[in-house]
Amino acid sequence: MCFVRVSSTSNETDISALLAFKAGIIEDPLKVLSSWNNAVDLCQWFGVTCNRRHHNRVTVLDLSSQKLSGSISPHIGNLSFLTGLWLHNNSFHHKIPPQIGRLHRLRKMGLYTNFLTGEIPNNISGCIKLLGMDLSKNQLAGEVPPEMGSLVKLQILYLEKNNLTGSILSSFGNLSSLEELDVSYNYLSGSLPRGLGQLTKLTALGLYANQISGTVPPFLYNLSSLIIFDIGSNQIQGSLPTTVGFGLPNLSFFSIAMNQFVGSIPLSIPSNASNLQLLQLGGNKLSGNVPSFEGLHDLRFLHIDDNHLGSGGSGDLKFLCSLTNITSLTTLTIYGNRLGGPLPRCIGNFSITIKRVDFGENPIIGEIPREIGNLVNLEVLGMYNNSFSGAIPNDMGNLQKLAVLQLSNNNLSGVIPSSLQKMKQLIKLYLGGNHFHGHIPLHLDNCSLMKLDLSNNNLNGSIFPVIKTLLKLNLSHNHLNGPLPVEVGQIDHLDTLDISGNMFNDEIPSTLGDCNALVVLIMKDNYFQGSIPQSISLLRSIEELDLSNNNLSGEIPKFLAAFDFLEFLNLSYNNFEGMLPTEGVFKNASATFTVGNNKICGGIPEFRLPKCVSRHSKSKGVVHKLKLLLPIIFGLLGVVLVLIFVWVCWLKKKKAQEQTSSPIADNWHNLSYGTLLTATNDFSSTNLIGVGSFGSVYKGILQHNGTNIAVKVFNLTCHGALKSFKTECEALKCIKHRNILKILTVCSSTDYDINDFKALVYEFMVNGSLEEWLHPSSILADAEGPSKNLSLIQRIKISMDIAFALDYLHNQCHSTMVHCDLKPSNVLLDAEMVGHVSDFGLAKIVIESTSYMNTNISSAGLRGTIGYAAPEYGMGSVVSIEGDVFSYGILLLEMFTGISPTAEIFKENLNLHNFVEEALPERVLEITDPILVQEVESGACQSRKSTIHDCLVFFTELVLPAQLESQESE
Repeated sequence: MCFVRVSSTSNETDISALLAFKAGIIEDPLKVLSSWNNAVDLCQWFGVTCNRRHHNRVTVLDLSSQKLSGSISPHIGNLSFLTGLWLHNNSFHHKIPPQIGRLHRLRKMGLYTNFLTGEIPNNISGCIKLLGMDLSKNQLAGEVPPEMGSLVKLQILYLEKNNLTGSILSSFGNLSSLEELDVSYNYLSGSLPRGLGQLTKLTALGLYANQISGTVPPFLYNLSSLIIFDIGSNQIQGSLPTTVGFGLPNLSFFSIAMNQFVGSIPLSIPSNASNLQLLQLGGNKLSGNVPSFEGLHDLRFLHIDDNHLGSGGSGDLKFLCSLTNITSLTTLTIYGNRLGGPLPRCIGNFSITIKRVDFGENPIIGEIPREIGNLVNLEVLGMYNNSFSGAIPNDMGNLQKLAVLQLSNNNLSGVIPSSLQKMKQLIKLYLGGNHFHGHIPLHLDNCSLMKLDLSNNNLNGSIFPVIKTLLKLNLSHNHLNGPLPVEVGQIDHLDTLDISGNMFNDEIPSTLGDCNALVVLIMKDNYFQGSIPQSISLLRSIEELDLSNNNLSGEIPKFLAAFDFLEFLNLSYNNFEGMLPTEGVFKNASATFTVGNNKICGGIPEFRLPKCVSRHSKSKGVVHKLKLLLPIIFGLLGVVLVLIFVWVCWLKKKKAQEQTSSPIADNWHNLSYGTLLTATNDFSSTNLIGVGSFGSVYKGILQHNGTNIAVKVFNLTCHGALKSFKTECEALKCIKHRNILKILTVCSSTDYDINDFKALVYEFMVNGSLEEWLHPSSILADAEGPSKNLSLIQRIKISMDIAFALDYLHNQCHSTMVHCDLKPSNVLLDAEMVGHVSDFGLAKIVIESTSYMNTNISSAGLRGTIGYAAPEYGMGSVVSIEGDVFSYGILLLEMFTGISPTAEIFKENLNLHNFVEEALPERVLEITDPILVQEVESGACQSRKSTIHDCLVFFTELVLPAQLESQESE
């Protein structure tokens, strides 16, 4: 597009440029641009600042944080007097227009926190007066243009959290005025250029989370103006110079974490960099003794974890006493080193400001100092994987703000102290792998525990506390006995229960079925007896079930074959009998184990079990044989008994060898928060494929098997999100159909900040949603991608796919299910363009005795999406299958007209329904999607055109009465 510079003393050029900018805005929910019209003086327009001395020319455009969506118009290059441009914290997409390089007076520009793509335009160097530029938190790609090295007045440059590649430009050394440079969270590679050492005014250098290699140029260690030095999470090698503290005396933030540095910690850092507040050296290969940090009076964060520091000797930890005079210290992590000896008692003199201490994974010995109870503001305490001995000191009960206590895998002994009940805010308690004995203290239910691990100890007794907030409970490998308490069913959100390796007996309580969030249930190596209770059929989310090595009996329940997510089942060494099912998990002999149950039969051939014989056939055969063999049966009885005995022994041995040699397939077991974080590139915005009312959907790739997945992450801070998560889980666990999006697993956990994390993992649909195909020009479409056109045949097939899904939900499920939010964005298309109905966050299960819900929905507001939801929902009517039929009718009309029911043409009494009805049958092509009209016009013969035309008329006339009937059913 060509622009002509207007040499005028008026501001007409600015008015035209801003109106063109407004035309590129797709969404303006706050109506901030409503004042942008010819009836209002330009200088009164929202976000516009004028310079009266320059005939009211626009000098500042500030539309930050206004929820605007659209693209930045190239006409912005005509605002020739602009000095400030602030468009940050919006939803601008597409490229940064190269015309922005014509803003020769521009001094400050903020475009951060948007969805801008493409490369940084190289002619941005035309903004020769630029002092500050922030393009961070976008999706910019490609290399940084070398022309940026000519912006000699630039003082601040922020490019972090994009997808930039290439190397750090040597021309950056020309930016002699640069004070702050941050390119963190990109994909920059190569080595650091020597030119960076010329930036003598640089105060902040951020290179975190890139792929930079090589060594640090020595000049960088002599930039005395540096306050922030962050090169963490790269592949940088070498060692820190002994004089680094003298060359960088003003440091406040120093991080080389997660690189490949070797050597020792220079003494010059604590002796001369006295302003340090954060010292982060973790994740390297540093060795030697840890120096005293006595001189760092302002230190708040000290991370020297995951190195090779220390020698395992008794004096390794004496440096801890040098921290006692630092009154601002909040975080100390030294885990994953070789720091040995006893923990000095001086840690009790740490500042009460300290909140997190992690001593884990070191060869620390001796008792836990009772003085640790002085750290009353401590929130996280890690002492796992050491050699601590003795009892837990009662003084630890003083840590009443503690949220996480990790003491697992030590040599601790004694009883679990009652003083722990004072920790009302404790959510994670790990005491596994020690030598604790006695009963599990019942007072633990005073805490708010979400995860409790007491495994591999010597605990005994017949009861344990029922903590209703628990998500994970591990009591395995102790000496607990008696029946499993029936109160365990009161732990509503429990997803993992491991009580294996104990002496529990009696029957499995039926209340266990109330824990319907269970994903992992391990009860092996106990003395449970009786049959598997019918209530276990309610555990529809179960993925791993191990009941082996007990005294269970009866038939193997058929409902186990109906568990859609069950990937591992072990029923070995019990007394089960009868027929082995052949569906579900029982179709996989490498995931199901039944060895040691000598009375079962049938199953798939891989189990090599005897065939099952009915009682009638068996009785008839026995009588017939007796009649034929009666004269000789007594003579051969002894021989037959011997042969049968030998044959049974041989068969047992053979079956045991074959069953125990089967490999275990565990494709979907226990997808953790960390696994999903890695699969989605840390939930990167580049992986974002959709945003809904209660969360976001990300594309991901599982590293262990390369499977493409879609991860729906719920925003639990949004009212109704948790309810939507539970509703969708409840709905999807009961349904399985070719045209309903398959859920692969559910993740109900916490993130690394101990916040609740809820996510659903689905099959990834490569062709996106029906919405993207019906409206390819909308914001949901990729403007630069191939055109998306659906033929008439494809639309008919997809409409049938949706119908099959609705028929299944309404008529074939165990209980009738109403989707409540059927619309094009909730219909996903796979590689074969097969339709899959998704998003069951608003679904409702209908009472079997009636076609309507027994509760009114008016209190919850409109159920569904405006334009698609049945009108009666807006008047407080109950949910019904007729409401889905209405939504389906609207969706079909949209598929064949290409017009959304919420389009701007529908005003007053006009809606999509009567818009179509008025055009039939003579004007059907006028209201038909232009793509389909083009298909009609391009027909090879007149008979084909007529057939397509008649098909369109027939289809729309078929939809209208059905939809009208659903409206009038109320």
